[in-house]
Amino acid sequence: MTNGRHHDETALVTGANKGIGREIARRLAAEGMTVYLGARDEHRGREAERSLVEEGLDVRFVRLDVTVQEQVDAAVRRIEETSGRLDVLVNNAGVVVEWGVEVPDVTAAQMRSAFDVNVFGTVAVTQACLPLLRRSPAGRVVNISSPLGSLTYLGDPDHPISTRGLLPYSSSKAALNAITLVYANALREAGVRVNAANPGLVATDLNDRSPFDRGTRGPEEGAEVPVRLALMGPDGPTGTFRGSMDGSVEETVPW
Repeated sequence: MTNGRHHDETALVTGANKGIGREIARRLAAEGMTVYLGARDEHRGREAERSLVEEGLDVRFVRLDVTVQEQVDAAVRRIEETSGRLDVLVNNAGVVVEWGVEVPDVTAAQMRSAFDVNVFGTVAVTQACLPLLRRSPAGRVVNISSPLGSLTYLGDPDHPISTRGLLPYSSSKAALNAITLVYANALREAGVRVNAANPGLVATDLNDRSPFDRGTRGPEEGAEVPVRLALMGPDGPTGTFRGSMDGSVEETVPW
């Protein structure tokens, strides 16, 4: 059951039918929020909704492919009609398209596929949600990023991140980091805080085919930093990149 701390607040989590996104939705609902669980697949989305509702949580499935503007608009209309405002947006939906592909073999089509979800989808959802976020007394946006998008790490030939060679994913997350900062600067006076979160190396479907370490962290651990950013008070930070490389200590991730 919920603890009621945020009983009057509403959240939207994209890509939330499984993994880190589902756990973020569960944790926010456990804090008392009404949580809209966005998912492309209706069957999986409704299954996730059913499971979380059975836990006594106020979770509501919305069909949401972030690359389809009509679905984005429909999801936002539903939130407006039923809740009137949005307090938290977690842009969790993301893809990796290049496992097993060497950098010289990456195609423009693969780049477009990654950017369509990781960058353009994030902008589409954020832009559509902004009127509702502005109605909140303390709107928060959390973008799920990765140290694979850190230019500091990518520019260090001795850092393991620089050897991963994930061109579409790294470049799209670097773009997401820039988007986070630009939104944070533009929305600061409106009281809407925008931050990026590194969930750490979590073993999820996203990196199921990774030739690297898939990670030993579970979704529960991966949700820690995003949830803390989503629950922060009105005096919380904006324009930061928080997370942990090994899951032991939360730290500022370099841009």
